[in-house]
Amino acid sequence: MASRLSLHRFPGQCLRTVPRPAYSSRNVYLGSRRNLTSVLLRNSTANINRPTSGLPQALGASISRSSVAALGGYQIRTYADTIVKVPQMAESITEGTLKQFSKQVGDYVERDEEIATIETDKIDVSVNAPESGTIKELLVNEEDTVTVGQELAKLELGGAPETKKEEASEKPKEPASVEEPKRAESVQPQAPKPSSQPEKSAAPEPEPSKKPQPPATKQARSDDAKPMSGNREERRVKMNRMRLRIAERLKQSQNTAASLTTFNEVDMSSLMDFRKLYKDDVLKKSGVKLGFMSAFSRACVLAMKDVPAVNASIEGPNGGDTIVYRDYVDISVAVATEKGLVTPVVRNAETMDLVGIEKSIADLGKKARDNKLTIEDMAGGSFTISNGGVFGSLMGTPIINLPQTAVLGLHAIKDKPVAINGKVEIRPMMYLALTYDHRLLDGREAVTFLVKVKEYIEDPRRMLLG
Repeated sequence: MASRLSLHRFPGQCLRTVPRPAYSSRNVYLGSRRNLTSVLLRNSTANINRPTSGLPQALGASISRSSVAALGGYQIRTYADTIVKVPQMAESITEGTLKQFSKQVGDYVERDEEIATIETDKIDVSVNAPESGTIKELLVNEEDTVTVGQELAKLELGGAPETKKEEASEKPKEPASVEEPKRAESVQPQAPKPSSQPEKSAAPEPEPSKKPQPPATKQARSDDAKPMSGNREERRVKMNRMRLRIAERLKQSQNTAASLTTFNEVDMSSLMDFRKLYKDDVLKKSGVKLGFMSAFSRACVLAMKDVPAVNASIEGPNGGDTIVYRDYVDISVAVATEKGLVTPVVRNAETMDLVGIEKSIADLGKKARDNKLTIEDMAGGSFTISNGGVFGSLMGTPIINLPQTAVLGLHAIKDKPVAINGKVEIRPMMYLALTYDHRLLDGREAVTFLVKVKEYIEDPRRMLLG
């Protein structure tokens, strides 16, 4: 273990050595104790008592890893390390699972470049580099549970590594390729040896004379008894945090709310004609594709004026003892992603028109598919709309997203024969399903709300009067 030397500068004097305890590296300290700079000695046997006229005045300042200054016979390099920690995720989230490191030891990262991804029960959180530098050590393993503020990696600050090192690492590969044919040639003379052994191998021929025929027949019978077709393998995969949280929340809803579902059928002819007539103009002016979700959202907002309890919720201990009525409408839109169902929120939907609602839904859907949703995007929500019709669902009973009171389920549009003014006509029909909490909503209120939505959809002009 190399001895450690400490150099102190005194006014009008040269540097002089002071014995220090043994350490694993040689360090030199210049100036006062407040400004300590680590100096790597190039030559440990060089004369240390050198004039101080060439010393930089700011050696105690923080210098990057690649910053090197020549001092006489020495090479002075200053460096600093920083620790990458788990960032603050949200008030309700204190831990997560480290899914993967996008960078490994020795990789150079720029400032704010992603180093790792932490999976929580709501979103995936990116861990970014606080400064530019090279990763020296990973302090945790993938799939470990980490908490806010926990140390994840050690980062050595500095610029990008020099390309010369890369070139030097590529040069040793050439002699390795030259040695390969030599090894191949050296192996070739050994080829005759196995050719001389067949005579010896022919000697143990009497062994097959032994007749283990009974076990052979058993094996043949067992082979005949295995006409199995197909693959019967099984594999077990641990549920991710989001899926576990979804399962917990859905089961909590079933155990807490007195859920009941009411159905109705809506004629989509007028809304489809309305969309067909104006979708191109809307796309040119705003860049938004006009869909059905905005119309149903607007219809729900207007129906809530007649039935405000649909937008309310039950809060309090022991299942709730207080009803909270809201003057705003935050609509949670169910979006299916690869990791599970998420419900980003369109806030203050009562202040938006159809185009504004459609644009917000499109933006949230894109963020969900790109895995860029934040906690703020999914926090809250006073009413949920779930569109299972995009997957072809004909009818279903959605589950309430607590602490909300109701959820509207949309389904596939199917052409059906319908009686119109005493005549049978083929109309595009959709089933609507409203699941509500019977603790707060009675059947009369729930059915009234759903009928109001049906009327707004069958005649979109009524929305202008709402």
